[in-house]
Amino acid sequence: MRDYPGDRVDLRSDTVTQPTPPMREAMAGARVGDDVWGDDPTVIQLQKMVAEMLGKEESLFVPSGTMSNTIAIKTQTNHGDEIVTHRHSHIYLWESGAYASVAGCSIAFVDGRLGQMSPEGVESAIRKTAGSNYHFPDCKLVCVENTANVGGGSIYDQDTLDGICHVAHENDCRAHLDGARLFNAAIGSGTDPARMVRDFDTISVCLSKGLGAPVGSVLVGDADTISRSRRWRKTFGGGMRQSGILAAAGIYALENNIERLSEDHIRASRLAETVNAMDSFSVELEGVQSNMVYVQCMEESSREVARRLAELGVDVSVETDSIVRAVVHLHVTDEDINTAIGAFEKSQ
Repeated sequence: MRDYPGDRVDLRSDTVTQPTPPMREAMAGARVGDDVWGDDPTVIQLQKMVAEMLGKEESLFVPSGTMSNTIAIKTQTNHGDEIVTHRHSHIYLWESGAYASVAGCSIAFVDGRLGQMSPEGVESAIRKTAGSNYHFPDCKLVCVENTANVGGGSIYDQDTLDGICHVAHENDCRAHLDGARLFNAAIGSGTDPARMVRDFDTISVCLSKGLGAPVGSVLVGDADTISRSRRWRKTFGGGMRQSGILAAAGIYALENNIERLSEDHIRASRLAETVNAMDSFSVELEGVQSNMVYVQCMEESSREVARRLAELGVDVSVETDSIVRAVVHLHVTDEDINTAIGAFEKSQ
């Protein structure tokens, strides 16, 4: 699938995807209402669809993944509480400190390879006021990211997810899954999405990355949590009116673009293996489990490599001084991967 303007190969992120012609048709024909009043039929259909897919009671359509995660934190914590997450999680690195500035929480970090936490690491990071002579905050929420972005798009095994949720609940914490790329994780692991998230209290699912919708995420959970989340969506300015036009794109994506994610994974793996064999670059192949490739630049800075690639028509993102990231998505074809491989070869 291409359906993308221009002749560049854009591997900066899967957020660059644009609605395909059939998706645009679905958007144009969407029945709409006023979602703040709760009467947009297409939004209602999307929310019911996602909740049923994940085996939860209800869900809430919101403008972005950052808002979805922030609402989940705000709804399940009190001001001054603490959350636990991986040191390289999206919630910590890339969401403008919303856990602190909006939800009023401190944060405790867990380290781990490939951007993943272990149940033991989570347990050791949980702090409680009780027994600390009031020195510690109360940890109330454990946040997991699957796939793990900075881990190279790595996918948690199910036992680890279950173990983390068990530790959270045993310590009177709730468990939230930042599932921005949940369906990449499900396809990559062969796990049913509802089984994957079974023990999580809330889940955030992004529609505008690999699934290809232009806007939106869905926060999923029990009826009481989602009811309270509606208040915070309104407070954060996320109440939308005739948003069924956007929800229709999400419905189309869920009906048509999940299984095809495997194609992105195959192409990412081919790109990773080929680039890793080049003298000037290195890829931790163990972490390439979905649609991302983190490339270590051995001889030039990442910015210089990105500049050279751009001159050759291939766009990547600069992650650190020595790492560039390439993300495969629905607009990237086999020919585009060939172009990218050739550009890496010429940029050495």
